[in-house]
Parts: sequence; C-alpha cells; structure tokens
Amino acid sequence: MKPADTDKNAHRTVSATDNSIVSRRIDSAATHDAQDRQIEVSNNGKATPHLQAFRQVVESRRSVRRFTDKPIPDEVLADCLRLAMLAPNSSNLQPWEFYVLDSSDKRQQAIKICMNQNAAKTSVRLIAVVARTDNWHDHAKQVLREYPTTPVPKKVKDYYNKVVTLDFLRGPANAISVAKWGAIQVVRRVKGPIKSPYYTFDDVKNWATNNTALAAENLMLALRAYGFDSCPMGGFDEPAIKKLLGLGDDHHVVMMIGAGERADNGIYSAQFRFDQTQFVHYV
Repeated sequence: MKPADTDKNAHRTVSATDNSIVSRRIDSAATHDAQDRQIEVSNNGKATPHLQAFRQVVESRRSVRRFTDKPIPDEVLADCLRLAMLAPNSSNLQPWEFYVLDSSDKRQQAIKICMNQNAAKTSVRLIAVVARTDNWHDHAKQVLREYPTTPVPKKVKDYYNKVVTLDFLRGPANAISVAKWGAIQVVRRVKGPIKSPYYTFDDVKNWATNNTALAAENLMLALRAYGFDSCPMGGFDEPAIKKLLGLGDDHHVVMMIGAGERADNGIYSAQFRFDQTQFVHYV
C-alpha cells in the first residue's frame, strides 16, 4: 500500500469553490464516460443495474483529506465492516482485524501517530486495519467448526488439517521450510507446476497483508456506497500505533483509514490515471 501523501507541501489545496467545480466536472465526466462505455455483460448484451451502481461507487471514490462533522452512524459502520469482511481471501482464513478508535484519548494519540494529517484530524471515524500472521491455525479449525454443511466433507477436512498446515508450518529456525523447499523442487521436476508454500515469516506476512488489503478496499467502497468517504493512510509510526493498541509482533498495521463525509475542500486535486495500455498486457 502506497502511503497517502502528508498534508504539508503534498498537494495544492484548492478553495471550496474551485473544489466544488472540480468535483462537478469529475462527476459529469465520469457519468458521460460510463454512458459511452456500455459493456456487454449479460446475455442480452445490455449493461446490468449492478454495473451502473458499481461504476458510480468506484468512480466517485476519492482519497478525501478533509471531512465534515457529520457522524457515521454505528449501524452504517457496522455494515461497512461486514461488507469489508466479505472480501476474497485465501482459503477463507480471514487474517484481518479492524480497530475502530472510538476512545477520545486513543483517537487523539492516534492522530499524532498519523503525523497530524488532516485525513486523520478531521475524520469522524479512524480505523486501524491490521493483518495477523499468528492465527491461521486457529482459523483453519474454526472453518471446520463453522462449515455451512454437515457432516464436513472429507476433502475439506483433509485440506484444512493437512494442506493448510503444511503450507504454513516453518518449524524452529525454518527447519521444516528447508524440507518443504526440497520436496517442492522434486514435485516440480516430476509432476510440473505447484504452488509454493510459505517458507519464511515474510512470506506469511505478505500473505496476510495482501488478504487484509482486499478487505480494506471493500471497506472504503462500502463507505462510499453509503455516501461517506475515506482516506487510506500509510504515513504513520507503526511501532507507536501497535503500542497504543496493545498489538504484538504478529500484528501488522497495513493502513490507517480516516472516514467521514467529504468536505467542500476535502479533495486536493482532480483525479487522473496513466493510460490503461501502460499496465494491461494481453499475452
């Protein structure tokens, strides 16, 4: 996750009037662009209502640096978090946690830890998005306990009891990882392609943060669908925020998210992206 720019010298702040004009132009351009890009997504060749709504949410989402004082109702935030946790994730192991900083004291400390960014200072909700690297085994057992059909199919039991365990186990001084690495090389030579297991702590950390980032994006889109906005922040002191929240070595703060209603001067510049052909490759 690329850190959001800090406020000082990061962007030219436009006035409320200019920002309103920019926002209207962006919204208008997005609307016309969406109308011009009718994509055949159903059997009858017409764009579905779901696509229209999805485009509106995605194209209107911005990283907002200033918010109004309008509160986000608890039930709205709860539903946004529920939607966040419907994000795709590896083997449904759900390695994420969300810490909503409702305590006034902790919130003020967190704002300082976030370098006093406006996105943190003016937010009505401040959320730490955390990845866990230590609960995969407990969650594998929980999946089997809460599996939606009973009895749990044997292949599902075998997957979570054997495959997942082998995937993550590293052993003291990564001793098991060395054996796994050797076995994987043999399998590749004899049988062909096979997924690499996790050999190191950094491998597991990457797995957890990647999955958690997917949930964070769901959260930001859900907030936008409710008419609120957000700003993901990477500009914070991670050891300090972990100390504030009482987190351990297996907790990793992926980002801080400030949320609220967009202020008139909450967007610092017009949105633009590089041309799609620079990044998309058909092979």
